[in-house]
Amino acid sequence: FSRASDLARYAVRMLNNGSRGSVQILQPDKWKLRTTAVDVPRGRRALGWDSRTGYSSNRGDLMTSAAFGHGGFTGTGIWIDPLADLFVIFLSNRVHPDGKGLVNPLIGRIGTIAAGARRAPPKIPTAQVLNGIDVLQRDGFAALQGRRVGLITNQTGLSRDGVSTVRLLHSAKGVQLKALFSPEHGLEGRLDIPKIGDQQDTTTGLKVFSLYGETRTPTRESLQDLDTLVFDIQDIGCRFYTYLSTMGNAMQAAADHNLKFVVLDRVNPVCGTAVDGPILEDGEQSFVGYHTIPVRHGMTAGELARMFSSEKNIKVDLQIIPVAGWQRSQWFDETGLTWTNPSPNMRNLNQALLYPGVGLLEMTNLSVGRGTDTPFEIIGAPWLKEQRFAEHLNAAGLPGIRFIPVRFTPLSAKFPNEVCGGVQLIITDRLIVDPLATGIQLMCSLQALHPTDWQTKNLNRLLSSVPVRDAVLAGRDRHEIQRLWQAELAKFMERRQQFLLYE
Repeated sequence: FSRASDLARYAVRMLNNGSRGSVQILQPDKWKLRTTAVDVPRGRRALGWDSRTGYSSNRGDLMTSAAFGHGGFTGTGIWIDPLADLFVIFLSNRVHPDGKGLVNPLIGRIGTIAAGARRAPPKIPTAQVLNGIDVLQRDGFAALQGRRVGLITNQTGLSRDGVSTVRLLHSAKGVQLKALFSPEHGLEGRLDIPKIGDQQDTTTGLKVFSLYGETRTPTRESLQDLDTLVFDIQDIGCRFYTYLSTMGNAMQAAADHNLKFVVLDRVNPVCGTAVDGPILEDGEQSFVGYHTIPVRHGMTAGELARMFSSEKNIKVDLQIIPVAGWQRSQWFDETGLTWTNPSPNMRNLNQALLYPGVGLLEMTNLSVGRGTDTPFEIIGAPWLKEQRFAEHLNAAGLPGIRFIPVRFTPLSAKFPNEVCGGVQLIITDRLIVDPLATGIQLMCSLQALHPTDWQTKNLNRLLSSVPVRDAVLAGRDRHEIQRLWQAELAKFMERRQQFLLYE
């Protein structure tokens, strides 16, 4: 029994081979003897320490083989991992009030998160990154002077200092903001329903025309008295995220009604260099697949608008207000910009990175974590055997990611209030994790372990590649499946090049 601060001092000494500064408290050979695990009848233990036994549920799954630890009856635990230069201390009173509390699994999950977080920190921004709205404001709204504007935006339409694009355009001299248009999830990004009606903005009094209701394209009525449509919404770099379809539909409407179309560009949050996944097959276009691009396109909204205009022959007066100070290799947390959830279930950068892989399975009978605190970081179903599934996935050796068996209960969406077996996806190195390989391996493991339980009728809805779907269902190897899209991906890379705006 002690305080966390005292235990931390002890753990630091254990990490330092039994020394504190110049004082050697334990001789190196004695320290090694105490902390090196050996085989015992029910696992592996060191002298006075657990390493891997039936009592190790409080051990972080991502800790190395050198980790050693100990748990206490009243709800305490300490684990020390010399190879990871990591220790985890947990102090609680599980026996209050009835002696039935259980904390070991919680200690283990905290250890897993701590171990998974030990990767290179993001680069500190060296220059101020400005999104399109910031550049427009910096330049005195020159591009919109004298224009009658309809603004397509949501809660992500914010300047660097947190002022909404709605407010900025409404108060800008020489700019007449006449109407607002909202995408899926509404103007405030809070709605997760199939259809959204028109409404009125309480701040400006302007009508908000929904582009996710009876129509998904601006109507003639909604475009009356406008000569310009402006688009300012944060995308997340994935083909089936619907904001790109909203932009494409609005571009076509602007062309049909002789309106100018202005994109206030924004950074690609998961960087603009990674491009992967099957190309959407021509003829499979839909609201979750607007154009023949890969699942992960590595482009910004402005760059895609240039591609849509050219390749879909949308004859619109298009202007891009570019991002300033951003390099394609930069992630969102390297820009100094404030994260705003682009949609109700897209709550952090890890989820945006995992989404292109995990999201592919959403149209099957699986929960992808909607209705939990960690959407797209967890996946499962009531029929799924979580331990076998995690073992199968981890055995595949995917880089930069680990899979932890879990049981969870969604409060909404699929399987509400039902206990689901599944896995938690832990990114251990985002620089090498491959979201598409992860998604394909999830499919391969499901097909191998649950070929009758997993219902794949709608698998191709977001995948949009019959050859890839058929290869998954035929039980082919992940690497073989990934090779199926490489030739078309190479062609896309050539197509993409002429539309890029940033180095």
